Amino acid sequence: MLCGVAVVGFTASVVCDILTRTLGHPWLWLQEVTMTFFIYGVFAGTAAATRRNDHLYLALIAESLTGAKRLALEMLSRLVVLAVAACMAWFGYLNFLDGFHSFRMPSMTPLASLFAAIPLCGILVALFTVEQLVNGWRHGFAGPKGKKGAHEPLGSHAE
Repeated sequence: MLCGVAVVGFTASVVCDILTRTLGHPWLWLQEVTMTFFIYGVFAGTAAATRRNDHLYLALIAESLTGAKRLALEMLSRLVVLAVAACMAWFGYLNFLDGFHSFRMPSMTPLASLFAAIPLCGILVALFTVEQLVNGWRHGFAGPKGKKGAHEPLGSHAE
């Protein structure tokens, strides 16, 4: 939903920007609105893709494996994403704090209003990645082509 709002807002602000410039009376603040919708849309989309398990993993390689190899690769790829999310959260937070010293023109809004999307995205990506790890340990990761049972959940013993 948030990604859809960002895409619609981005598109509408670009159209309004084009129209007002064509009419000879540009609204300069529209560029700031467009940039805000774009940035928040990208980072909200990253979090949504993580939640849906899209785009961030080695899907083709993992789908070809089963058992312990599959479990190891699934966990490794998610641990790498978790490390990147931690970096996004930490360094994004530092960037957010630094953003109070720089301002957007013409509104003089602190750049921190844009930079806030980065640590927020990092926190959400980390949360969703931990959720996937826990669900994978408890129920197993999806098998090839979406079939369940590529490996047994942790703690179960295949006989």
